[in-house]
Amino acid sequence: MQAAVMDLAEEPPSMLWGLDPIFSAFARLFVRDILQITESTQVPGIYFYNWHPIYKVDVLGTVVYKRERDDFFCYGVDDGTGVINCLCWKSNLLKEEEAPRTSGEAHSDATLGGFNPVAELKKLRQAQQKRCRLEIGELLRVRGRVKTSRQQREIMASTFYKVDDPMMAVQIAWMMEVPQLYRQFYDKRFQLDAAGSSAESSLSKATNLIKDFLKQRLVTKFRPYDVQDLLQPLIASRLQTQATEQEPVAGPSGRQQLSHLLKEVLQVLQNEGVVYRKVTVQDKDLFIAVKDVIREDSRREKYAESGCHVLHILSAVRQRYSLNLTKAALELVLKTLECDSDIVSTSDSHYVAL
Repeated sequence: MQAAVMDLAEEPPSMLWGLDPIFSAFARLFVRDILQITESTQVPGIYFYNWHPIYKVDVLGTVVYKRERDDFFCYGVDDGTGVINCLCWKSNLLKEEEAPRTSGEAHSDATLGGFNPVAELKKLRQAQQKRCRLEIGELLRVRGRVKTSRQQREIMASTFYKVDDPMMAVQIAWMMEVPQLYRQFYDKRFQLDAAGSSAESSLSKATNLIKDFLKQRLVTKFRPYDVQDLLQPLIASRLQTQATEQEPVAGPSGRQQLSHLLKEVLQVLQNEGVVYRKVTVQDKDLFIAVKDVIREDSRREKYAESGCHVLHILSAVRQRYSLNLTKAALELVLKTLECDSDIVSTSDSHYVAL
């Protein structure tokens, strides 16, 4: 996860920041990136990661140091990539000191028929203290604004609490989810045009359009001209825009542009593993072939312990099913089979059948 170096002159106007959905969310950034993100020259307290405006974050990490004052806790949180200071303000329940009870109060409590507001308030205070007062080595989740104080980056917590995670299930889920957020959102630059709309390319729109069509219709095999008409509105819109913005000039016809765009879309889908030679990964026969290869070879002594390597599976499925199958398409199939509990991965590239 590496943020691109942003030139201060390229900082988008502040009036357009709200168009980026990440601006309104608590960004789940690694501490290393929070410490390195660039502060805005327009509005103090706003920071940029790959041109995404960010001012509030969500962090999960281990407490490595603590300091307590009358009004706040100060925790050092380490998520494995760095340590950041988190300022956590105490609530009124934590700041209130329990007053000594008199014998008259104790007598009145006994006559309330079992419900004691003072005792319930005490239990609430104790529960909140248990969740908010942490020791070194315990797991803390913090949400809040990013702030620079004395040239040090820190988080002003709006919500913080101790996370009980004896089996490390929360941490594992977190470390699996955050890299996906980086790949799908944070590491992709969000561009805005002068009109304030997302400058999504025609190729991206066309790719998403074909993807949605294949998924919704459960298409297993298709010919290029079967999906060509889906892209016609994009070409028509492009030609209309060009006609209104500039004088007519010689160039490729609408049919030529459509054919070129379709060729680019199919290449992108093939690189992503969604299709291979006009066959989609929705093909049930492909799933059956992959499962059969893994099931049969997992019984062999050579693969019984470590499992079948993805390249071995690819070679076997190509011989049995289709020579056009790509590694990217196979990886999508393996991921789906693992999510359905048909197979399980023994390492990053080895699989066995259940």
